[in-house]
Amino acid sequence: MQRSRTDVWVGLFVLIGAAAVLFMALQAANLLSLNFQKTYAVVATFDNIGGLKPKAAVKSAGVVVGRVESIAFDDKSFQARVTLALEKRYVFPKDSSLKILTSGLLGDQYLGIEAGADDKNLASGDVISNTQSAVVLENLIGQFLYNKAAEPAGSAASGAAK
Repeated sequence: MQRSRTDVWVGLFVLIGAAAVLFMALQAANLLSLNFQKTYAVVATFDNIGGLKPKAAVKSAGVVVGRVESIAFDDKSFQARVTLALEKRYVFPKDSSLKILTSGLLGDQYLGIEAGADDKNLASGDVISNTQSAVVLENLIGQFLYNKAAEPAGSAASGAAK
């Protein structure tokens, strides 16, 4: 009987440990967010969202104020339509702007919201049109190489001689 009781306690301990590891893995991968705050939905349109994903953070001044709820393609305006779930305790003016930012050099992308100066605040269902698309590293490298290739060969040598 003693061995059976010990086996039950060891099994219970292993199950709790496995659940804790699963919970930590989901939290680290940003697939699980335990936030019980009430939210309101706001929509923003972007020309290019880069690698932005649902459940990405929405930050203001470095503080997470919401999450990306969904991303869809609007076939009428040919833009990405991003739905945000902002926490009700954070209110922003209607003329606020959104930028797609990257944490670190090649890290995850998130939305940064900069407060405007309007007297009226964003409400559920509002559309933010003042947005800045993601900076795509491949496009920057392509522009740099194109500009270097377009320079005359003598201008680089004469610049180095000075």
